[in-house]
Amino acid sequence: MANKLHIVSLGCTKNLVDTEVMMGRLKNFELTDNNEEADVIIVNTCGFIDAAKEESLNTVLSLHDARKEDSLLVMAGCLSERYQEELQEQIPEVDIFTGVGDYDKIDELLVEKKSRFSDEVYLIDGAERVVTGSTYHAYIKLSEGCNQACSFCAIPSFKGKLHSRDLDSIAKEVESLVAQGYWDFSFVSQDSSSYLRDQNIQDGLSLLIQRIELIEGVKSARILYLYPSTTTIKLLQNIAKSKIFHNYFDMPIQHINDDMLRIMKRGFGKEKTIELLEYMRKLPDSFVRTSFIVGHPGETQEMFEEMCDFAQSFGFDRINVFSYSDEETTSAYEMQESKIDEATKLQRAEILGDIAAEATRNSLEAEVGKTRKIVIDGESDEHQFLLSARELLWAPEIDGEIYVNDRTDDENELVFGKAYNAKITDIVGDILTATVDNASSAN
Repeated sequence: MANKLHIVSLGCTKNLVDTEVMMGRLKNFELTDNNEEADVIIVNTCGFIDAAKEESLNTVLSLHDARKEDSLLVMAGCLSERYQEELQEQIPEVDIFTGVGDYDKIDELLVEKKSRFSDEVYLIDGAERVVTGSTYHAYIKLSEGCNQACSFCAIPSFKGKLHSRDLDSIAKEVESLVAQGYWDFSFVSQDSSSYLRDQNIQDGLSLLIQRIELIEGVKSARILYLYPSTTTIKLLQNIAKSKIFHNYFDMPIQHINDDMLRIMKRGFGKEKTIELLEYMRKLPDSFVRTSFIVGHPGETQEMFEEMCDFAQSFGFDRINVFSYSDEETTSAYEMQESKIDEATKLQRAEILGDIAAEATRNSLEAEVGKTRKIVIDGESDEHQFLLSARELLWAPEIDGEIYVNDRTDDENELVFGKAYNAKITDIVGDILTATVDNASSAN
């Protein structure tokens, strides 16, 4: 009987890709959702901000409390990389610690039953993955590390400078996944618009777009996490010209006040940021997502109100709101005299959160009555007669869900993982409903 594996992936989609690599190395294990029967428990942690660190630690400790005797508990990923010495001293419950460089050697670590931290971050290069959560969509990691110097971000301190994957490596991975039936892809990294700049190539994403378009079987793609100072109008034009890549723009601008952008060391001011956003917004069927940080040291009430006014007036489709997290090794951490108290940060987050919810609602309402390509993911959790879907344009999991409650062609069953033309009929709460126009695939 095969040993049983329980694995948990926390944090971003880049972490998910790394978790899938570990699963690929451990295919001889039987996956189990029951951690109490697992022989090996792996938690791929996030160490980005306080809330993520707390979630990672709580997950590790709770899994330890319930695990069976003689099982192995492994703590991997960003949190263990960032605090490797402290955690090994303070959490004896963990059997094996590893960071962000040895995902493809997890099988060796289990045999050795020893902790290991490599000097380099791990980049996929031919490693087999077990893609989770979808039969048709996969995330593709472009790079690791970051060359930016944002005042609030600790990632470069434990993942280092930008390290891009070779274009051929990415193309081979996509080709392999297409051969397995995947046709929809999201390309991710910390700063995707800097892809290949560490190899002295200024417009690496445009080269990526051209290369992916040559792969037969790729039918849908989007790029996540553009950075304002490395995103150009030329890049946006190349995305818009693509027949595969959607006009999907996820660009976390973090603030809009010029002084705060300078304090945050964003390398880009208000005027140029708005120029990019307005260009995105004018492209056909564009979708614009962003993120804001409230309560950064030095943020005045006037700065915050300027951000709220912009968030409310621009017409974003989705907005993420984060409260500033005080992270050691960052320049903002040293700004003791201008720190914002927790009560003020919470209040500002709630105010901007309401604006973000209104933006989402407005974006969803604008979809009612339109015909869109949607992809059926499976049965909904809401009702046995409703199917769960999303607009093909949207990124999986983060942009919303659509309930398919009817179709005009009753002779053919709708197939999970297939795209269809559908009419958006209504909105219930924050969920759209749709009717499939016909049961012929729109893939």
